[in-house]
Amino acid sequence: MSKRIAEERDRTEHRWPAVGAVVVALLLYALLPSSFLPLVRYSVVALCVALLVPLVFINPVRMTRQTRLSRVLSVALTAVLAVANQVALVQLIVMLVQAKSDEDGSLLLAAAQVWATNVIVFALVFWEMDRGGPVVRTTTPREKLPLADIRFPQDEDHDAIEEVARGSSARSDWTAGFVDYAYFSLTNTMAFSPPDAMALTPRAKILAGLGALAGYVILVLVIARAVSLLG
Repeated sequence: MSKRIAEERDRTEHRWPAVGAVVVALLLYALLPSSFLPLVRYSVVALCVALLVPLVFINPVRMTRQTRLSRVLSVALTAVLAVANQVALVQLIVMLVQAKSDEDGSLLLAAAQVWATNVIVFALVFWEMDRGGPVVRTTTPREKLPLADIRFPQDEDHDAIEEVARGSSARSDWTAGFVDYAYFSLTNTMAFSPPDAMALTPRAKILAGLGALAGYVILVLVIARAVSLLG
């Protein structure tokens, strides 16, 4: 194996952080209270598992291959999860408005589940969208990459102090992975100001805004309402 091939393989992203996140999101969604459209929930979980299996088969360890089918399946999986969780959020709000009490805390727990799933879903959205997706980001020369949707601190650290600059995109050929997009999603959802990574394109700004709005509704309105119902 040539040195160049070995370096390209090392630069590619591990499959399993994203798979683990999908599994956690599906478990959180499946374990919502039974009043949350159980037939629809289980159908969504079954569909997502059916979409996930061939994706793992194509790239079982590292994200080295992308076909038209794998790209369609990956985007479809993310879209199904995103739509399903937004429907759950709307249903949660309706249930909280109509509820007279929440003595067992089930609605508060459901709010936490929907919020956590929201963070994971938007992490997957950003991961699939930015610079062409996980395979393109790590297998395409930088000068041929699509325009960046998100700017990370590493993208502008090349002129910082030496121990910081060595990890910059320009110096080390650093590329964002799923953990970076999960962190961006989490901080974007929790903060009331832009996090350290910045959305650059209109579509990234719209999606980041939607993710933050959903998180805001849950954290400020939904959880507040659920806590008030505990007594």
